[in-house]
Amino acid sequence: MSRAGALGRVVRSGVGRRRVQTVVIAVAVMMAVAAAVVAGSLMVAANAPFDHAFAQQKGAHITAEYDPAKATTAQLRATGQLEGVTATAGPYPITTISPVDAEGMKPPAMTLVGRPTPHADVDDLDLTSGRWATKPGEVVLTPQFAGPAFKLGTTLKTSDAADARTLTVVGMATSASRTADAWATPAQVRALASKDIPVTSQMLYRFDSADTNGQIAADRKKLTAAVPTGALLGTTSYLDTKRAADSGAAPTIPFLIAFGVLGIAMSVIIVGSVVSGAVGTSLRRIGILKAIGFTPREVVRAYVAQALIPAGAGIALGVVLGNLLAVPLLEDTEQAYGTASLTVAWWVDVVVPAAALLVVGVAALIPALRAGRLSTIEAIAVGRAPRTGRGQWAHRAAGRLPLPRAVTYGLASPFAHPVRTAALLLAVAFGTVAATFAVGLTSSLNAVGAAQDPENRAAVSVFTGAGPHVSRNGPGPAPGTAEPEKADPARVRAAIAAQSGTASYYGRTQAEVTVGGVSGIAQATLYQGGSGSGAYEMISGHWLTGAGQVVVPSNFLEKTGTEIGDTVRVTYEKHMATLRIVGEAFAGSDDELEIYADMADFPGAEPSVYLVDVESGVSATEYAQKLAATIQPLGGDASANSPSEQDNFILILNAMAALLTLMLVSVAGLGVLNSVVLDTRERVHDLGVCKALGMSPRQTVSLVLASVAGIGVLGGFVGVPAGYALHAYVLPVMGHAAGTDLPSSVLDVYGTQQLLLLGLAGVVIALLGAMLPAGWAAKARTATALRTE
Repeated sequence: MSRAGALGRVVRSGVGRRRVQTVVIAVAVMMAVAAAVVAGSLMVAANAPFDHAFAQQKGAHITAEYDPAKATTAQLRATGQLEGVTATAGPYPITTISPVDAEGMKPPAMTLVGRPTPHADVDDLDLTSGRWATKPGEVVLTPQFAGPAFKLGTTLKTSDAADARTLTVVGMATSASRTADAWATPAQVRALASKDIPVTSQMLYRFDSADTNGQIAADRKKLTAAVPTGALLGTTSYLDTKRAADSGAAPTIPFLIAFGVLGIAMSVIIVGSVVSGAVGTSLRRIGILKAIGFTPREVVRAYVAQALIPAGAGIALGVVLGNLLAVPLLEDTEQAYGTASLTVAWWVDVVVPAAALLVVGVAALIPALRAGRLSTIEAIAVGRAPRTGRGQWAHRAAGRLPLPRAVTYGLASPFAHPVRTAALLLAVAFGTVAATFAVGLTSSLNAVGAAQDPENRAAVSVFTGAGPHVSRNGPGPAPGTAEPEKADPARVRAAIAAQSGTASYYGRTQAEVTVGGVSGIAQATLYQGGSGSGAYEMISGHWLTGAGQVVVPSNFLEKTGTEIGDTVRVTYEKHMATLRIVGEAFAGSDDELEIYADMADFPGAEPSVYLVDVESGVSATEYAQKLAATIQPLGGDASANSPSEQDNFILILNAMAALLTLMLVSVAGLGVLNSVVLDTRERVHDLGVCKALGMSPRQTVSLVLASVAGIGVLGGFVGVPAGYALHAYVLPVMGHAAGTDLPSSVLDVYGTQQLLLLGLAGVVIALLGAMLPAGWAAKARTATALRTE
């Protein structure tokens, strides 16, 4: 027989004879590779998702809005010939609608653009579902508006007027440039033109230099100079959209890194443990191989190959499984980030398998080198018996416990193989770490979702007027539209107080203010009355309790260099107030400064909306209808608020945490399974003797389970604090990546009972992994077990 042929037969025999170890290596590596592919794909998607989608869609560097009465279509198209302009699209008719869904709810205003097709040289839209609007009466929405109220086939009205047009949702499309909230045919948009709903013209531009704010400003000057004075109503830079998208994606990076490190560590431990166990249980076989002429190098190659063959199968299956699991998560990520279609990057499917193969090879090489160094005579003489005297002290100590002998025998068994026991302990501990971290992460993310937009907690919103019109240029009346006359807030407030079923209410308005020492405009939310029910979660300090106070988010303190207790001068219109910072709120965005203050400090401010809580048992919808009938003649309106749905981003992270945790816990269970199988095979003769002396199958199961129970307890004891510490480290990092600190309600999510239950996770992992080999050991016949040795 040739040397290569003999070595191949040894490898095939080892793989086929140790079926459990072969399956454990294949499945463990498959799980690790699948988790790595999922995590890697999501990390790629989360790493500047806007940049990838923007490049794919040929996004607009500048979105410009023109007055069609001052600039003709020919003049707008001529702007595409300006120096530096590389591509244009448009002009498209554009307007703003205040939609009303089929149940009468009023979502935020939508920017509606008329486009004949989703494809263009600039802003080439990605149609994610349905079809494009091809005739009047049809509309395509962005995923931000997708939900139970607006799904394919549902209808919406363009306003709450009796003669408002009805549009049917026929598709969902994504614009990386955020050039619109909805699209219809150009004819449909022009048909909406009226005195109250003007239609303007939208142009989309790409420039050869648009990487900085300065370059965007220069490009904007070119557009302004190219059209008649006053024709350019406003522009939007893609840099603002990019900042928002990137800050939203940043928090996922530390989360995925944490799970990725856990997965890699688990893979190394399991593979190393399996191969080490294979060497430890094959000492006699190794000695025989050397005795018949195999060199140490060939023995090493044989045992490395016995690990690489099942690992290769596991890697191939893991890549397929990882791609299948990544697809739905990437689809959700598209909606959360508002990006174009995301797919698994090709290099992830190359790098992950190559890295996994390297890790498996190194993990297998170390114990295989031990096999190559073994003395032939020692290997044949010792066989697979553990070293003499090892673990006897543990048996003596366990024997003193007031427990059945089968249990004490099992509790002492792990001390006969300290290296294998250490690997098993690490596997159980890492599984417990993953479970503890995932539970804490999920609880924290749910707390974040509950803390967002506290105004949505109110049952009813009461408006003092028709509400602010919104254009592409930001808050304010749409071009050519007069500010609607508002109702007297005092009369609206009196009507709310007189309405039966009112439990509590407070007024709120938003305004642009200036802050002393800070350039630019800050957004202020001003409150009237007791606003505690609509308060944001506090990171430090307290919420507003009266006049002279201001609450600010984390980025305000960072950008202004202030802290709680300092005073700031805030100017609204012509009135200036000196306010003391009393709290740091878990709110705001990284893009602009925001403050929260009492309306009493600014005499010129009036509530634009009242948020009302109704008494228990009172229908919010009926309450809103009755109140609306009272205040509509005054110029106001009322509507019931829809229950807030959990943010897609939070749902994605919850799904990822559950998926990756399940994989890691499964790998830990496989490590336990392999270790217990090795132990039972090594002690098969001892088990036969015990059965011959009267040990029942139930006692055999107890013995095997007890051999891992102690490891499970210790693994839980180590894993829970480690998972707790990992949560305490990763969550603030995620918060800082999003530009904010986190309140205690988000960080302190573990309860004492919950930690105790998580401590049992190690025991559960260990017992579940040992259950199958315990059953095999119980069913083994006494004579067969005795003959095996």
